[in-house]
Amino acid sequence: MKIICNGEEMVAKEGETLEEFILGLQLNPATVVVECDGRIVLRDEYTQITLSEGVVLELIRFVGGG
Repeated sequence: MKIICNGEEMVAKEGETLEEFILGLQLNPATVVVECDGRIVLRDEYTQITLSEGVVLELIRFVGGG
């Protein structure tokens, strides 16, 4: 199924959770803030939200540096 992630069309598996999608992008869910269809998602909800056709995600990643 097709979703939009950070403005790009991507493919997600049917029944895939938000956490599974993040892990599939090789990102650590603990370092990612997610907005799903305009709503900020709490980290403890990542395993409870199942992606659906056309969902719009914005992923913001925190990185260290100096």
